[in-house]
Amino acid sequence: MAKKTDKIIEPIDANFDDVAELVIKPAPPKFIRNSVLSTKVSSVPAPPQQQILDLGIEIEKDVNGIVMGVLENGIPYLTQSGLAEITGAPRSVIYDITQDWEKHYDDDVLTKDRLSFLREYLFKNGYTQRQLYIETKKDGAINYAYPDIVCMAILEFYAFEAKSTNKLAVENYRRFAAYGLRRFIYDSLDYTPSDKWKYHHDRVSILKNSSPPGYFIIFNEITGLIVDLITANLTVNEKTIADISVGIHWSKYWKENNLEDKYGERIPFDHNYPEYYPQADSNPQPANAYPDASLPEFRSWFKQTYLLTKFPVYILQKANVIAGGKAEAIKIANMYQEKQLPDRSKK
Repeated sequence: MAKKTDKIIEPIDANFDDVAELVIKPAPPKFIRNSVLSTKVSSVPAPPQQQILDLGIEIEKDVNGIVMGVLENGIPYLTQSGLAEITGAPRSVIYDITQDWEKHYDDDVLTKDRLSFLREYLFKNGYTQRQLYIETKKDGAINYAYPDIVCMAILEFYAFEAKSTNKLAVENYRRFAAYGLRRFIYDSLDYTPSDKWKYHHDRVSILKNSSPPGYFIIFNEITGLIVDLITANLTVNEKTIADISVGIHWSKYWKENNLEDKYGERIPFDHNYPEYYPQADSNPQPANAYPDASLPEFRSWFKQTYLLTKFPVYILQKANVIAGGKAEAIKIANMYQEKQLPDRSKK
């Protein structure tokens, strides 16, 4: 873990996360030195407000003058002020880069060298979002989080590619190139990523004996889907409960096709969530168990209808809690699309 200094560091002139759509003149730069990073502090207006994502902050702290944190999906980040400090660039310039990226995202030809560099760097590393930051909310206030991959791209630009490179960026780039920004943030915050299987395993333990004799429950039948989501690095927790989506659509299909007349009545059972789920406050919750006789039809519907037509819609709605954003959500949504056989008649 990076060694922390006992040196007292003066507070930042303005906290970016407390400023929303406020245009002010950047304060004169103030240079700070500590044993971890060389930093530069300035103030700048916040980007225009955008839609706030349903993604919370796991932890955020000011570490030796650097405001950093980790989002609920495990993405480590720096605030705009922290990014300005480690790069040695004025915060107003980081703001300009942020706006230029969004403004020129769809341009075929980029006229600014820094945007060309960032696009090549970020796209090559799988970051294709329209914003360079993730906008969330903390304690009622807007929070702007620059993911570690974005921070490293901008840091490398100011270390080696900018017309006026600076010693601060070079020093910090070398530190992170050897140590890793993600690891640095995790260690500085004493953060240990949680077991990504915990939510699922705990639900399995609670629901494994919930199915009444002669009936099946949705959760037990879609375990394969949930495992696939976790394997694809989607954080499956209280915000991503796939069995609710499946249950809603299957219930509608059940009613519309009068399957009760064909297979018999579905019956209620007590559904419980692990105690650390917010939903546990209303345990036990009513849910439906379906006759085993209808299981073949459910499995056929699940494979041919839900996974191909309903699941893509569901997963795209969860793009904000996926590390790769919309691009990764689209990739996950296509996991179950039927593979088309080649047309051999054209050969």
